[in-house]
Amino acid sequence: QDFSRLRASCLSQGLLFEDDTFPAHVSSIGPSLLPESKLWLIQWKRPTELQENPHLIVDGTSRFDIMQGEIGDCWMLAALGSLTLQKQLDNVLPRDQGFHKDYAGIFHFRFWHFGEWVDVVIDDRLPLLNGRYLSVHPRTSNEFWPSLLEKAYAKLRGSYQNLHGGYISDALVDFTGGVQVQFSLKDPPPELEEILKAAATSRCLMGCSTSGQLRNIELRNGIVQGHAYTVTGAAKILYKNSWEYIIRIWNPWGHGEWKGPWSDDSPEWDYVEPKCREELCRQKEDGEFW
Repeated sequence: QDFSRLRASCLSQGLLFEDDTFPAHVSSIGPSLLPESKLWLIQWKRPTELQENPHLIVDGTSRFDIMQGEIGDCWMLAALGSLTLQKQLDNVLPRDQGFHKDYAGIFHFRFWHFGEWVDVVIDDRLPLLNGRYLSVHPRTSNEFWPSLLEKAYAKLRGSYQNLHGGYISDALVDFTGGVQVQFSLKDPPPELEEILKAAATSRCLMGCSTSGQLRNIELRNGIVQGHAYTVTGAAKILYKNSWEYIIRIWNPWGHGEWKGPWSDDSPEWDYVEPKCREELCRQKEDGEFW
């Protein structure tokens, strides 16, 4: 589909775009993401129906814009969080669109697919269940780039259901066209800390995930089983007269944090030089933790 041609056609006719290839219908959700009784309760609404003054982007893009919805696509959102952190979103999110100039209910996003960049066109009708977003929802109520990008990725994959479970490494490749490498923490390389620190310095995109047959079960220590996270930083700090490696992680839920050593309120921070503590430790319930 040609985004520019379709938008021009809608603007000339005074119409809002409706995408027949990924319609506002349960077929785009998938047959088994929800019980059938709930599937038929889904309503599709445009951001202009949900907010008085919707925007595609408000004050730039950030991982903190993202809050995972009902769909189990943490693997995709963790990759997206990494993309925003390294300011590499422009390839995926073209800036020639929005809700003000030339708005016609049509948007497009780009993904690396089978060795080339593919332009995916969507309309902006989003699925809601009982008035709540089924998909990812923005922390800022009138910012819609995460929800629309997720819809385009669902279209690329065939349905929202096909986003329910996956591998962060796949999403990182789809968003960058890059090469991915994985390390198992069961048998890590001896120099893993140095690898992570070098990767952070080189602005590599990084993520991690927990194992577990049961998904989204939060353990007492705050870590979620069967869940994907973004690695957002690595640091080497002086702690009690020796050096300690710590890694910063972000949860795509936008909340739910580790409760052990180096968590926001842990006593370990009392033994860190105040300037370093102030720079690294942000005591916020935003899903990010050391």
